[in-house]
Amino acid sequence: MAIDPGKWLWTREPQKYSISENCIEIVTKPHTDLWQRTYYHFRNDNAPVLQMSTSEKYFSFVVKTAFDSKHRFDQCGIVMYLDSENWLKASIEYENETFQHLGSVVTNMGYSDWATTAIDANIKSMWYRFSRREDDFCVECSTDGMNYSQMRVCHMWKASEDIRFGIYACSPEESSFKATFSEMAVSECKWLAHNGQAPDSEDA
Repeated sequence: MAIDPGKWLWTREPQKYSISENCIEIVTKPHTDLWQRTYYHFRNDNAPVLQMSTSEKYFSFVVKTAFDSKHRFDQCGIVMYLDSENWLKASIEYENETFQHLGSVVTNMGYSDWATTAIDANIKSMWYRFSRREDDFCVECSTDGMNYSQMRVCHMWKASEDIRFGIYACSPEESSFKATFSEMAVSECKWLAHNGQAPDSEDA
């Protein structure tokens, strides 16, 4: 889809970025991040986030990310940022010259988790697909934009009505890099309704 700047809203506008019809670029600022409490006990809420709003209960959002990250925890990807204590993100976080973390963070009621898998540090591009079915969400990734693998299924307690979703990039340590977002599309929900085990009976 063509990028319409009028439909996107910044939460913490970065100092350096560009928006064209087909591409968004963000240059990260050092010591920016999104995290709440769990394990590390600190709270970081200063990463730039660029989002669209919707009341649609069933849809999918796809974006391709490309990045020249090179320092520990450099990251960029998709986000649904509702407020400082309720959000989710999926990204690749650079670790070292050998590997990086492909993962996701879900934050409900002010507490974050972090689910990851190690991937090669030479990977510098990734597609993400974010899907909504009411107040449940699915995040998937792909190396080619065609074949997607599930990263996360989660429930968001504060996502019952309107939500905001989009992209983010940040550098938690003393670093800066350029993140590029392209090939964005919003479509009907690609996360199909579950046809396996039936829901529990209310009479059980």
